[in-house]
Amino acid sequence: MAEVNTTQMRDALAWATNDREKAKEPSTNPIVWFWEAIEGDFNEDRTTAQLLTDAAISMIPLVDQICDLRDLIANCKKLSHDYKDKTAWLALVLTLIGLFPTLGSLLKGVLKIIFAHVRRAGIDQAAKAVDRGMSWVIVYLRREEVQKYIKARKIDRLFAWLATGVKELRGRVNTKALLAAFDTGISALEGMVNKVRLVPTIYRKAKAALEQAKEIRLAANQHMEETLKPVHDILTTIILNLERRTLEREHAILNASNIHFCGALPEADAITLMRQHQPSWLSKAGDKFIDPADVGPIRPDVDRLSAKFDAAGNPRPQKEIFPYLTDQNIESFHTLQAHTIKGPARLYRILAPNSRGMSDCWVSEEIFNKLQNSPNPKEAWRRYLAVWPDWNVNGQFVIYDVKAGESLNVWRGPASSQEKKALPNNFLEGGWEQIVFNIERSDPRGDTMIYYELLKSPKGTTLGPPLTQAHVNHVTASMDKSEKAKFFSRHIGLRQQINHPNISGPFDTGWGYTEFDGVWASDKIGLPALPGQATAIAKGAI
Repeated sequence: MAEVNTTQMRDALAWATNDREKAKEPSTNPIVWFWEAIEGDFNEDRTTAQLLTDAAISMIPLVDQICDLRDLIANCKKLSHDYKDKTAWLALVLTLIGLFPTLGSLLKGVLKIIFAHVRRAGIDQAAKAVDRGMSWVIVYLRREEVQKYIKARKIDRLFAWLATGVKELRGRVNTKALLAAFDTGISALEGMVNKVRLVPTIYRKAKAALEQAKEIRLAANQHMEETLKPVHDILTTIILNLERRTLEREHAILNASNIHFCGALPEADAITLMRQHQPSWLSKAGDKFIDPADVGPIRPDVDRLSAKFDAAGNPRPQKEIFPYLTDQNIESFHTLQAHTIKGPARLYRILAPNSRGMSDCWVSEEIFNKLQNSPNPKEAWRRYLAVWPDWNVNGQFVIYDVKAGESLNVWRGPASSQEKKALPNNFLEGGWEQIVFNIERSDPRGDTMIYYELLKSPKGTTLGPPLTQAHVNHVTASMDKSEKAKFFSRHIGLRQQINHPNISGPFDTGWGYTEFDGVWASDKIGLPALPGQATAIAKGAI
């Protein structure tokens, strides 16, 4: 612990005990006052104003340490009455995180506010508590002294910066690091105890608090590991909340009136352009090839897990049903496994204006970040997730939030390489993890699509009158395969509305809406102001 600064200690204790008059008395010994206050003057049920002040004084190192010791003593006192109190162990771990030596004061201030709400709510209500805490974080970040701190350190994209900090912290939160922080706290307490050796009544109280902390430290080895999972979940919820606020505030949010789209890329045109341009994401014969999964031995398991009824004809519980996979879905994997994603978690889907937001192919947050951090994200997406340009011309992405308390059954595994018969010497490599889940097209949570005839004129391509999905289904019902192909070559389907309550977006990828430097389209189509092309944040998204 830093050398005692009596003025700073008086200020910290004044805030902690709400006794500002005592701080003004020159005779007040702050060390004695600290131990006197431990008996009960510290208020565990902090008011909002006190929480904001606690967060603000995180920028004053010594004062911050005093508050950390206050919380450490309070946590150990509570646990001494019941070693099995999971909420008390959670509170202790959140306090110990505050003792991490590399935790910056701004991030620590934000976490102090959120952690205080989590302590009050308990593990079961942690996700809601994070959301409530974030409202007060905004108030905290607007404080004059905090704004000066942010400006002095030239922190841009504040929520993204905080999210990155919490991600780094999450990677460091483990039993070893927490126990080391506990030892640091106990060492600081020993220093505080030694300073009151000559004050008998205070010394007995101080020594008892120290022994209590050491007793809990001995028990921590067993209980700390059990608390790591909920703590990691809390940190993940904080990250997702911060990232959602980043997306809400940044320029990546789309304005449909400004989107110009070149339309879908027909397969024949895509093949011609790939032959001509030989894009860098296209692998050649002799390069690494990842074999597709063999449908035969996998199909029985897929059918069994996706079945709505058991062998006796009884309905299976919805939570046990996995998405149905076509043979093409199965072959898009190298290997695959059924997996249940438990919230809070976030999935991403790359798409184009003519793609459905709710459809089969998704990636995890980890893979999405890996894409965005690549030197050329679009190239990495095509190459390692094996996506042909005629399948998806990209430009946008949507986010699916698996909310706290929810679960989602999916299939996941590395993508297989993709080949085209018309490109015998080329293929897409694959290898990065993909996630597949879906809903039936008749499900009301699916996207609403609308279709337009593409009208060519000397001035460029424009859109004809809109056709509903029902109208298109009626018109094409009696057509054969070639007639349908001709119809859809003259009409483009656009996403009119995203209906799934867990999906936010679309957001702009920043990769552009064209392929091959735009040579495949002579002009751009100005999209109408459709709700499905304008960014919306799903209600309750984390």
